[in-house]
Amino acid sequence: MVVVTNLVRALKLLQDAGLWVVGADGDGPQQAHEVDFKGGVALVLGAEGAGLRHLTRQTCDWVVRLPQLGAVESLNVSVAAGMLLYEAVRQRSVNV
Repeated sequence: MVVVTNLVRALKLLQDAGLWVVGADGDGPQQAHEVDFKGGVALVLGAEGAGLRHLTRQTCDWVVRLPQLGAVESLNVSVAAGMLLYEAVRQRSVNV
């Protein structure tokens, strides 16, 4: 976890360093399992309910959604982080 003054600038620095920036948002066009988490990845999680800010979302290489069933409108940020980290481990452990 990192706290920065200008998130978009920090994300661009991470991209310049060769990391893919993956944002999590309930309205993401792809499901998390459809994105490649095998390489260097920076995860960006928005506020519960509000999601990612517009400019932050635009800066991400991919914006993914997590599966939700029932009447749940958004996930707690720690739950979303855990699900994304699990997906990264799952992908990286295939055929090890």
